[in-house]
Amino acid sequence: MSPSTDTRHSGAYAIWVVGLLVYLLAVFHRSSLAVAGLAATERFGIAASQLATFTMLQLLVYAAMQIPVGLMVDRFGPRRVLLTGAIVLTLAQAGFAFADTYALALVARLFVGMGDAMTFICVLRLVNTWFAPRQIPLMTQLTGVIGQLGAIIAAVPMTLALSNLGWTRSYLLAASLGIVLSIALVVVVRDHPQVRSTRGPALSLTQIRGSLGASWAQPGTRLGFWIHFSTQFSATTLGLLWGYPFFVRGEGTSKGFAGLLLTLMVVAVMSAGPVLGWAIGRHPWHRSTIVLSIIAAIVAMWTVVLCWPGTAPGWVLVLLVVVVGIGGPASMIGFDIGRTSNPVERMASATGIINQAGFIASLLLVIAIGLILDWRTPGGGTAYTPSAFRWAMSFQYVLWALGIVQIWRYRVRTRAKIMAEEPETYGRTAL
Repeated sequence: MSPSTDTRHSGAYAIWVVGLLVYLLAVFHRSSLAVAGLAATERFGIAASQLATFTMLQLLVYAAMQIPVGLMVDRFGPRRVLLTGAIVLTLAQAGFAFADTYALALVARLFVGMGDAMTFICVLRLVNTWFAPRQIPLMTQLTGVIGQLGAIIAAVPMTLALSNLGWTRSYLLAASLGIVLSIALVVVVRDHPQVRSTRGPALSLTQIRGSLGASWAQPGTRLGFWIHFSTQFSATTLGLLWGYPFFVRGEGTSKGFAGLLLTLMVVAVMSAGPVLGWAIGRHPWHRSTIVLSIIAAIVAMWTVVLCWPGTAPGWVLVLLVVVVGIGGPASMIGFDIGRTSNPVERMASATGIINQAGFIASLLLVIAIGLILDWRTPGGGTAYTPSAFRWAMSFQYVLWALGIVQIWRYRVRTRAKIMAEEPETYGRTAL
């Protein structure tokens, strides 16, 4: 029996665990600058907009590579691409450890983005190959939320490492983890039960354009795109760069409490993921409704914090990071809608298209926050005020407004398409 119908194949869970650990490491490297933002401004002598450029470049590379990586997975198999990503991440973090100028650090973060881009799609492909269709929504959610442990490791332990070991030794220690996982990947991971590594046919430029065009033409792909766009950026931006400075400088918390808040956000991500996986498996026709409800809750919590007289109390900030954290696994619903809206042969291209969305939104927000902070900070420098952070964080409303309009627009189109083409399944598959 093939692994697509039964997960009793020897090694299925072992393969998933190793792939998951590589993705976890990628999230760690992606998030490692979040608690080092203030240290980076001192090490490289940079302003807020320049600090934001680190994450901007990383996200830009990540988003730009999603479709090429999807095509690479189709051509060379997930095992080879995942191994390449792990090696690139390891070398990039080692380079970041030794970087002593802003330019060298930018180059290192560029390659961090490249390596990061090669992980998640590969793990999703392994899940789709080795697990039964009914298990895929839950396994996808588990992959996303457990991978967020990397952000926890990048929060408290990385803070302690930077305080006790310094910049270079902390990032070298982080880079060394990639060596161990690369070896495990080579030994354990297989693309298919019959072969260790698969290889697909070479595609012409015309065929690539046709596949991407057909995927984008599906309203379900576009619905998945805008769901991913609207739900992820708030948590990603806090976790990657601006959360720690916002809590310390904008809300007056201690550094320890700021690290705790970022950790709680990741715990919320991990806790909500399995619940959402169960919910969308049980009620697939309410997937976009669930997403819109979560976005409304995130908007409401940010409004409370930004409108609070003075600095918000600790319990309000805890509620904020919990609600914002739920947006992470909510973004995974976009992949499930893309999966059910496209044939198997277009799965990689559809996944790549959707996976760009949240990182494009995060990129826009990271840039905007840096620019607005520089604009609203008296005399420039890095002495950001609570008022400057309120202005900067308010840019999120622009992205939420755009996302909500587009989600509503494409859920109407997706439902109309299902009604026209598969009226007998509408009640079970409507979004």
